Amino acid sequence: MFVRSLKDVEGTDHFVEWGSGTSHRLLTEGDGMGFTVCHTVVRARTVSLIQYRNHLEACYCIGGEGEIEDMKGNVFSIGKGDIYVLDQNDKHYLRGGRDTDLILVSIFNPPLKGTERHNLDDPSGSAY
Repeated sequence: MFVRSLKDVEGTDHFVEWGSGTSHRLLTEGDGMGFTVCHTVVRARTVSLIQYRNHLEACYCIGGEGEIEDMKGNVFSIGKGDIYVLDQNDKHYLRGGRDTDLILVSIFNPPLKGTERHNLDDPSGSAY
Protein backbone atom coordinates (compact mmCIF):
# COMPACT_ATOMS: atom_id res chain seq x y z
CA MET A 1 0.00 0.00 0.00
CA PHE A 2 1.09 3.57 -0.56
CA VAL A 3 -0.33 7.08 -0.47
CA ARG A 4 0.61 9.77 -2.96
CA SER A 5 -0.59 13.39 -3.13
CA LEU A 6 -0.62 16.09 -5.78
CA LYS A 7 2.22 17.78 -3.89
CA ASP A 8 4.27 14.56 -4.05
CA VAL A 9 4.05 14.62 -7.87
CA GLU A 10 4.80 18.34 -8.33
CA GLY A 11 8.48 18.89 -8.97
CA THR A 12 8.85 15.46 -10.62
CA ASP A 13 8.70 14.47 -14.29
CA HIS A 14 5.21 13.07 -13.59
CA PHE A 15 3.83 16.62 -13.30
CA VAL A 16 3.21 17.56 -16.91
CA GLU A 17 2.30 20.89 -18.47
CA TRP A 18 0.57 19.55 -21.59
CA GLY A 19 -0.13 22.76 -23.45
CA SER A 20 -3.74 23.45 -22.44
CA GLY A 21 -3.41 22.56 -18.79
CA THR A 22 -1.62 20.32 -16.34
CA SER A 23 -1.59 16.64 -15.46
CA HIS A 24 -0.49 15.14 -12.17
CA ARG A 25 0.28 11.52 -13.11
CA LEU A 26 -0.52 10.04 -9.71
CA LEU A 27 -0.33 6.37 -10.69
CA THR A 28 1.79 5.23 -13.65
CA GLU A 29 3.20 2.14 -15.32
CA GLY A 30 6.04 1.97 -12.83
CA ASP A 31 3.57 1.44 -9.98
CA GLY A 32 2.58 -1.94 -11.45
CA MET A 33 -1.19 -1.52 -11.15
CA GLY A 34 -1.99 -1.95 -14.86
CA PHE A 35 -3.62 1.49 -15.30
CA THR A 36 -2.85 5.18 -14.81
CA VAL A 37 -4.70 7.75 -12.69
CA CYS A 38 -4.17 11.46 -13.37
CA HIS A 39 -5.53 14.69 -11.92
CA THR A 40 -6.02 16.70 -15.10
CA VAL A 41 -6.76 20.40 -15.46
CA VAL A 42 -7.98 21.77 -18.79
CA ARG A 43 -7.62 25.55 -18.72
CA ALA A 44 -10.62 27.75 -19.46
CA ARG A 45 -10.92 28.95 -23.06
CA THR A 46 -8.50 26.35 -24.47
CA VAL A 47 -9.12 23.91 -27.32
CA SER A 48 -6.99 20.81 -27.93
CA LEU A 49 -7.22 18.22 -30.69
CA ILE A 50 -6.10 14.95 -29.07
CA GLN A 51 -6.01 11.23 -29.74
CA TYR A 52 -4.66 8.39 -27.64
CA ARG A 53 -3.73 5.71 -30.18
CA ASN A 54 -2.22 3.35 -27.61
CA HIS A 55 -4.47 3.96 -24.60
CA LEU A 56 -8.16 3.88 -23.72
CA GLU A 57 -9.23 6.73 -21.45
CA ALA A 58 -12.12 7.54 -19.13
CA CYS A 59 -12.41 10.99 -17.54
CA TYR A 60 -14.58 11.80 -14.53
CA CYS A 61 -15.26 15.49 -13.95
CA ILE A 62 -14.73 16.61 -10.36
CA GLY A 63 -15.03 20.34 -10.99
CA GLY A 64 -15.55 23.13 -13.47
CA GLU A 65 -16.97 22.71 -16.93
CA GLY A 66 -15.96 22.09 -20.50
CA GLU A 67 -16.80 20.20 -23.66
CA ILE A 68 -15.70 17.23 -25.69
CA GLU A 69 -16.39 17.00 -29.42
CA ASP A 70 -16.04 13.89 -31.57
CA MET A 71 -14.92 13.91 -35.21
CA LYS A 72 -18.55 13.75 -36.39
CA GLY A 73 -19.20 17.16 -34.80
CA ASN A 74 -21.17 15.88 -31.80
CA VAL A 75 -20.51 18.19 -28.84
CA PHE A 76 -21.02 17.02 -25.26
CA SER A 77 -21.06 19.42 -22.30
CA ILE A 78 -19.05 18.11 -19.36
CA GLY A 79 -19.62 19.20 -15.76
CA LYS A 80 -19.10 17.96 -12.25
CA GLY A 81 -20.35 14.38 -11.92
CA ASP A 82 -20.07 13.55 -15.65
CA ILE A 83 -17.81 10.89 -17.14
CA TYR A 84 -16.72 10.62 -20.75
CA VAL A 85 -15.18 7.50 -22.18
CA LEU A 86 -12.85 7.22 -25.17
CA ASP A 87 -13.30 3.51 -25.79
CA GLN A 88 -12.31 3.51 -29.49
CA ASN A 89 -9.04 5.50 -29.30
CA ASP A 90 -11.30 8.38 -30.34
CA LYS A 91 -9.75 11.50 -31.80
CA HIS A 92 -11.51 14.45 -30.14
CA TYR A 93 -11.51 18.13 -29.30
CA LEU A 94 -11.24 18.88 -25.59
CA ARG A 95 -12.30 22.34 -24.43
CA GLY A 96 -12.01 24.07 -21.11
CA GLY A 97 -14.99 26.11 -19.95
CA ARG A 98 -15.72 29.67 -20.94
CA ASP A 99 -14.95 30.99 -17.49
CA THR A 100 -13.72 28.00 -15.51
CA ASP A 101 -11.15 25.26 -15.82
CA LEU A 102 -12.33 21.70 -16.39
CA ILE A 103 -10.97 19.42 -13.65
CA LEU A 104 -10.87 15.69 -14.33
CA VAL A 105 -9.74 12.40 -12.89
CA SER A 106 -8.34 10.63 -15.97
CA ILE A 107 -7.85 6.85 -16.10
CA PHE A 108 -5.68 5.27 -18.83
CA ASN A 109 -5.34 1.64 -19.86
CA PRO A 110 -2.71 0.44 -20.56
CA PRO A 111 -0.86 2.72 -18.15
CA LEU A 112 1.19 5.75 -19.15
CA LYS A 113 4.88 5.86 -18.40
CA GLY A 114 4.00 9.23 -16.87
CA THR A 115 6.25 11.53 -18.89
CA GLU A 116 4.29 11.63 -22.17
CA ARG A 117 3.58 15.09 -23.52
CA HIS A 118 1.22 16.44 -26.17
CA ASN A 119 2.32 18.38 -29.25
CA LEU A 120 -0.61 20.72 -29.75
CA ASP A 121 1.23 22.54 -32.57
CA ASP A 122 0.55 19.61 -34.96
CA PRO A 123 -2.48 20.62 -37.08
CA SER A 124 -3.56 16.96 -37.31
CA GLY A 125 -3.74 16.78 -33.52
CA SER A 126 -1.59 15.42 -30.73
CA ALA A 127 -1.37 11.66 -30.42
CA TYR A 128 0.52 9.12 -28.37
